[in-house]
Amino acid sequence: MSASTSQNQRVAVIGLGSMGFGMATSLKRAGLAVTGCDVSADAVARFVRDGGAGAQTPAEAAKGADIVVSVVVNAAQTEAILFGKDGAAETMPKDSVFISSATMDPDVARRLAKQLEATGRHYLDAPISGGAQRAAQGELTILASGSPAAFAKARPALDAMAAKLYELGDAAGQGAAFKMINQLLAGVHIAAASEAMAFAAKQGLDIRKVYEVITASAGNSWMFENRMPHVLDGDYTPRSAVEIFVKDLGIIQDMARSARFPVPVSAAALQMFLMTAAAGMGRDDDASVARMYAQVTGVKLPGDK
Repeated sequence: MSASTSQNQRVAVIGLGSMGFGMATSLKRAGLAVTGCDVSADAVARFVRDGGAGAQTPAEAAKGADIVVSVVVNAAQTEAILFGKDGAAETMPKDSVFISSATMDPDVARRLAKQLEATGRHYLDAPISGGAQRAAQGELTILASGSPAAFAKARPALDAMAAKLYELGDAAGQGAAFKMINQLLAGVHIAAASEAMAFAAKQGLDIRKVYEVITASAGNSWMFENRMPHVLDGDYTPRSAVEIFVKDLGIIQDMARSARFPVPVSAAALQMFLMTAAAGMGRDDDASVARMYAQVTGVKLPGDK
């Protein structure tokens, strides 16, 4: 799409958290006319200072928008943004597209899509992966499914936000299901990495050397390499919070129960995230599972008083 054509495209980004702000910035950089909306007036004001437009409600943001990008935490918030009071579905033009980035149960994605499509708008099920930095660089991985019309309408935004776009099917739900497989592995890998690091500390090992050895060995994982520096630094500022995996591994359990499919490893990981949240660390970085192990076993980790 040429720059002049893309500049005629109007995009609303609803949810200007660490991911949504970066995505809105990437869309603006690509020449799209972007309006940001968030429950935090400060986040909207920051986006306006950066040269975007601001709106107070999803309905206001979506008015006249060709593309509405929803970057919220879960299905309930997505539904509220679409169909709640001052929801985007009230004002989205006919034939516009709603891009849903939240991680959710595939059945819910299918239901929301059906409900929106019945009004003459399109729904693209498009969960994201990559973190805040890649969002700001326009280099996310997007796992998308939806009708050919939804993809065609969403293309300018997808091109601006993604380094890798996977087109995973012609109906909502497939993108969500792929994302849940990723989240199963991500949650299990964080819990396993945390267990290993705390166990290493219990053995009296130098955990910085453990990190060096494991990241060069077969036991490494992307999550071990990415999250365990938080433990080494004693820094649990949330890049991704414990509660995210309480939610996502909970969705895995619900899906598995419905399918009569056993998922004992992810069930064990869920219990560790639940225990960490119950100990008051739910809003802290998900590497806090290592702190939970340390508290239970009397192990000292960096940053412990």
